[in-house]
Amino acid sequence: MMNPVTAPRSVVFVHGLWIHSDAWDPWLGLFEAAGYAPIAPAWPGEEGSIELTRANPGALAGRGIDEITAHYAQVIDGLPNPPVVIGHSFGGLIAQKLLAQGRAVAAVAIDPGQIKGVKPVPLAQVRAGLPILKRPRNKHRAVALTKRQFRFGFGNALSRDEADELFERWTIPGPGLPLFEATTANFKKVSPAAVDTRKADRGPLLMIAGGKDHTVPLKVVKAAHSLYRNSPATTDLEVFPDRGHSLVFDSKWREIADYTLAWLRRQAV
Repeated sequence: MMNPVTAPRSVVFVHGLWIHSDAWDPWLGLFEAAGYAPIAPAWPGEEGSIELTRANPGALAGRGIDEITAHYAQVIDGLPNPPVVIGHSFGGLIAQKLLAQGRAVAAVAIDPGQIKGVKPVPLAQVRAGLPILKRPRNKHRAVALTKRQFRFGFGNALSRDEADELFERWTIPGPGLPLFEATTANFKKVSPAAVDTRKADRGPLLMIAGGKDHTVPLKVVKAAHSLYRNSPATTDLEVFPDRGHSLVFDSKWREIADYTLAWLRRQAV
């Protein structure tokens, strides 16, 4: 068994709604070449292939933020050392929760899902989430985006051809429950979308925002970043003005990945 002191630093990648974990494959290769030990576990209920996941959406239905976070916590418990956690969209929310729980040495939250306490609700975000939220029964179902919905929510900063290619390549059904949980978080005393943003003894956190993101607009990421102002721990924000919600798996993914690697090196993790 590898000595945890000498083992490469583990990195756990957490994807968001509607995108299969295989979309992290280019990042895995890059991080492995950089000396890390990266993995991209699937969400509970997600099959090992995109085709199988699309064929069995019911396995994802009803999976909420707490269950998904606990799933990744269990994965982390089996690693040789505390990992860096890198999450996109709802994966970014989960990365923040795992960092606050002390399960990660550092975290990167890329276009992270809305945490409790974030108040802005931009019109683009409403439009991106409305197809799911307007049907209450979707809270207990797994729902797939249409190609048109994907272009608006993920691919609006891309050419239509690239957006359509990414839709065909990476999209899967996603549980509606996390979206309902995040949307109602500010109306509940206790919410699974809550994160301890005042925690002092946590590792560093990087938040990355795409300036053209419709699903998690820049204003939402900035509001989340401001919630950490009472923590002395490192909480950085980097904005990529011309990028949308597809920024981690579109043709310019390397720009985000290289920045993330450079930031981790500066944090000495």
